[in-house]
Amino acid sequence: MIMSGSRKAYQGSINFLLLIIAIAMILPMLLLIMSSITDESTLVVNGYSFFPAKFSLDAYRYILQNYNTILNAYSITVIVTLVGTITGLLLCTLVAFPLSLKDLPGRNILSFYVFFTMLFSGGLVPSYIMWTSFGIRNTLYAYILPNFLLNAFNIILVRTFFMHSIPTELYEAAKIDGAGYLTIYSKIVLPLGKPILVTIALFSGLAYWNDWTNGLYYITSSNMLSIQALLNRMIQDIQALSALTTADSGALLRIPQVSIRMAIAVVAILPILVLYPLIQKYFASGIMLGAVKG
Repeated sequence: MIMSGSRKAYQGSINFLLLIIAIAMILPMLLLIMSSITDESTLVVNGYSFFPAKFSLDAYRYILQNYNTILNAYSITVIVTLVGTITGLLLCTLVAFPLSLKDLPGRNILSFYVFFTMLFSGGLVPSYIMWTSFGIRNTLYAYILPNFLLNAFNIILVRTFFMHSIPTELYEAAKIDGAGYLTIYSKIVLPLGKPILVTIALFSGLAYWNDWTNGLYYITSSNMLSIQALLNRMIQDIQALSALTTADSGALLRIPQVSIRMAIAVVAILPILVLYPLIQKYFASGIMLGAVKG
C-alpha cells in the first residue's frame, strides 16, 4: 500500500513524537543507573551525570554487606507478590464475572457498591485498627490483605472486558450442553480473558512488589521486612547517621549517602525491568479492550 505525502508526514510526526517519549522515559532510568555507580564525592561536587568522572560500587557494597538480609527480604517480597497476585486475580474474576451477566439479579446495585468503594474509604487509622485486630502484625498477611488484595478499578476493567469481548452466545451454548456457571467460568471465561487477566496481574504484581507502606505500618520484626520496606529502612538509617554530629565524622562521610539512594532504586526495580518485556504484549491488548468499551 502506497501512502500519500500527507499520510507519510503524519506517520513521520507520530513516529518522532513516540521517539521523544521513549527517550524521555529511558534517559531518567539511565541516569539513575549511572548515578548508582558514581563515586559519592563526584556526585556531591559535580552532580548527576551520564558520564561521571569517577566510578564506584561503594553503594552496592554497602547494600550487600548483609546479603543474607537482602535475600530474606527478596524471598518475602516474591512470596507476597505471587500469593497476593494470584489470590487477588482469583477474587477479582470471581466478582467481575457475575457482574458481567446481564440477567444477574441486583446487578446494578452490586456494581454501584463496587464503584462506591473507589470514592470513599474509612481512612488510615480505622483501617489500621481493623487489620491489627485480626492479628496480622509481623505476618505475611500484613503485606497481602490490606489495600491491594481486591481493587474496584480492576473489577470494573475485568467486568467490562467480559461483557464486550466474550460473546454471550458461548454462555448459552454451554448451558445447552449442561454446563453450570462454574464450568463456564473455568472453561470459557478464564481462557478467553487471558489479555485482561495478564493486565490485572501486572497491576496487582507491581502494587505488591513496590509496596512499602504495609511494611511501615504493620511490620516491626526485622526478619519480616520485604525488599521495599528493608530498603526504606536503610535510607532512614543513613539519614539518621548523616544527621549525627560525632567526633568520628570521617566514618559518616564514608557512607554513600547520595549514590545509595540510586542503588536502592535499581535493586528494587531490576526484577520488574526483566519481567515486563515478557508480558508487555498482553498488557497493551488487555488494557485497551478492558477500558475503551464501556
